Amino acid sequence: MNIKSFLVILGLFTFYCNSVNSQNTNSLRTIIANVNAVKGATKTGWQECVGAGRANEGLRADWQEQLRLVKKEIGFKYIRMHGLLHDDMGVYFEDKNGNPIYNWQYIDQLYDFLVSINVKPFVELSFMPKELASGTTTCFWWKGNVTPPKSYDKWADLIKALTQHFTERYGKEEVMKWYFEVWNEPNLKYFFSGDRNEYFKLYDYTARAVKSVSNEYRVGGPATAGNAWIPELIAYCEKNNCPIDIITTHDYAIVKGFLDADGKSGKILSPDSKSIISHVLRSKKQITSSTKPNLELHYTEWSTSPSSFDAVHDSYQSAAFILDKLKGTEDAANSMSYWTFTDIFEEAGPRATPFHGGFGLLNYQSIPKPTFYAYQFLNKLGKAEIVNTDTASWICKNEKGDIQVLFWNLSILTKGDSVNNDVFYKRDLPAKNMGNTAVELSNMKPGKYAVEVYKVGYKVNDTYATYLELGSPQQLTKPQVTQILQKNSNLPIATETVEVKANGIFKKQLPMRENDVYFLSIKAKKN
Repeated sequence: MNIKSFLVILGLFTFYCNSVNSQNTNSLRTIIANVNAVKGATKTGWQECVGAGRANEGLRADWQEQLRLVKKEIGFKYIRMHGLLHDDMGVYFEDKNGNPIYNWQYIDQLYDFLVSINVKPFVELSFMPKELASGTTTCFWWKGNVTPPKSYDKWADLIKALTQHFTERYGKEEVMKWYFEVWNEPNLKYFFSGDRNEYFKLYDYTARAVKSVSNEYRVGGPATAGNAWIPELIAYCEKNNCPIDIITTHDYAIVKGFLDADGKSGKILSPDSKSIISHVLRSKKQITSSTKPNLELHYTEWSTSPSSFDAVHDSYQSAAFILDKLKGTEDAANSMSYWTFTDIFEEAGPRATPFHGGFGLLNYQSIPKPTFYAYQFLNKLGKAEIVNTDTASWICKNEKGDIQVLFWNLSILTKGDSVNNDVFYKRDLPAKNMGNTAVELSNMKPGKYAVEVYKVGYKVNDTYATYLELGSPQQLTKPQVTQILQKNSNLPIATETVEVKANGIFKKQLPMRENDVYFLSIKAKKN
């Protein structure tokens, strides 16, 4: 028997045991839909963009290999990262007379790769090149300079020259599809030493420089932490006739530990089920009630926690969390850019363990976390969404008429202020039984259907749990990596053939635990 067959049988056995155990509860959640009642095109704001640490990391072979995998399995269209203008990209120098010298070679290597795999840049214009900086204040292990330019004219010339270079190298039609974002989280002194007025000045010079190359290029900001400065930037642009096409901002779902650069502050996940969702809806309302109501809204960073040391990122709970927040914001945000696709991320320097609470969907060894599988399920949804009143699910179908059902339970596992995330999510967290969930579909065509059931949850495609079972080794051997991958391969936990009778009714009932995620693939079988 090969390993794939063994894993399928093991999954079926586990599924059976869970089904038997679920009979101990009377709780039942029912998801009902008429498969002919199409709501419209399935929204894909979740797929528009994903984050990465800094531009220089994108020159690494392992980073590029992981992005290829993420592009193939999830399909992200854009990528955003810090440090495009940082000194490790070798962009800006001055000669002895103070004349600028530009160098695009590292940027070209990075962007050529992105374009080659059909991933477009969401161009974050940061941080300040040392020889153009007005001060020496830096952030991160890699020392990104966060001071305003010593000369705004030289800064504008740099941005204009870079934008012209993009146009010459990739063509105007291509660059018109990109986005330009001015700086990163300027409302935090850690990321920008100036005040709000200084940022607006930086924004003004930058936006005009981009538009001087082509008025059709899209630019925006304020790229703030915590949904800040949105009405203020719109008002500034209105008053000063300054160009703006998009609003960008960030949000994380914590109530403590907002800026944790060294991993020592202690984070607490918000118990609010509407965290992030309520803020996105508020930001959208701020735009629609402004003098520029048609501006696009892009969340260019979001996640459970803003720390790359937070064990919640590795936890099975994060899969349901992601889906719930994306569902709740899909009508408000043009994109929700998850921070980040990979643990190859060095804001605090290289990490010493394979699972360390990094942001990534993949760890250093390209081991998928539960969050990766949540996005993979989203990418399997058909292009037409079916009307469905259950707010923790999607029901979709593709052009062939195949049906996909994605649903989850979000139960925020937290002990409040008594235990922070770094302690709470590093341990084994068994999931409580939440009863059964029934899926009932009507107006199905009579006939036989192949049904595959996929799942993410506690000890199911739960790579961190497997890592704990191995004793949390400081480093992983190759056999240990293989063992984790084989045990968490995202194969179906159940497969069966179901016959839909003349009444067109399909029913399926599944046991649900805290933070379980299910994906059902229902395909008509050929006669």
